Amino acid sequence: MTPSSTAVAHPNIALIKYWGKRDDRLILPATSSLSLTLDVHPTTTTVALAEADSASLDGAPMTGDALERVVRFLDLVRELAGSEARASVVSTNAGPTAAGLASSASGFAALAAAAAHAYGLDLDERALSRLARRGSGSASRSIYPGFAQWHAGSDDESSFAEPVEAPGIDAAMVVAVVDGGPKHVSSRAAMRETVRTSPFFAAWIDSSAVDLADLRAALAAGDLPAVGDVAERNAMRMHATMLGAEPPVRYLSPASVAVLDRVRQLRAEGVGAWATMDAGPNVKVLTDRADAERVRAAVAELGVTSSLLVAGSGPGVAVREGAVA
Repeated sequence: MTPSSTAVAHPNIALIKYWGKRDDRLILPATSSLSLTLDVHPTTTTVALAEADSASLDGAPMTGDALERVVRFLDLVRELAGSEARASVVSTNAGPTAAGLASSASGFAALAAAAAHAYGLDLDERALSRLARRGSGSASRSIYPGFAQWHAGSDDESSFAEPVEAPGIDAAMVVAVVDGGPKHVSSRAAMRETVRTSPFFAAWIDSSAVDLADLRAALAAGDLPAVGDVAERNAMRMHATMLGAEPPVRYLSPASVAVLDRVRQLRAEGVGAWATMDAGPNVKVLTDRADAERVRAAVAELGVTSSLLVAGSGPGVAVREGAVA
């Protein structure tokens, strides 16, 4: 065990979405998923052994459900480590929190790595991915750089992420934030109600398996247009499945639709650009790095974004002893 450990993890954006659990306690997903880790909006988390559990995010103390979620995760780490030591958790997000920009993925990947190191756990990447999954499913993928697939698995041991090769693809994402505030419905609540009430959910599971196979083939072939086509259809099918919930879960705003329409227009103009969206109104546009600035400028012309940046393929989680310098 070390007095304190700090980890930095980056968000990942799923091209094949994780939407729906078959086990809430272990966070086992209904389908496998595949993502791209980005080089923007990292989370930095320090875990320091202390007399009592506490947590803060961006300088504000965590309370209520947010704090309970962190403490439950620390309890899991303590169980694995055979320790009863309490801990102080201090996190900062470089990007918006709870806005559909994967802050929970970077957050729990960083927490998993920092806590495991502080409590003296010697985990390989697969084991660390499984641990991060217990905090937030998508965090399992932020352990790795670049493209990563989270295998749905059948139990705790078999549900983990691993890296995916994509030879010849130099992908970028234009991150279009149309609303950086917290979502009106949390991802967990929306996912739960979609699984429980949407008549389209079974079809979503079947089509997602086809999408994943198609995307893996496109990545292996280095075919970015095919990757983009599959990613966009998968995202739209996820949102359609949510719209079938009762009551409907609708994250798309007029600004979201304006960006989606501009992406389609760009393709008609011969520019490789494909949209994806997670649980929130913000749009991420997959493109080749060489076209990224043109795509960013085209979306900026709409005047509907509060922030707009170009992200590239990002690194995996990194950890070191000590607090942030």
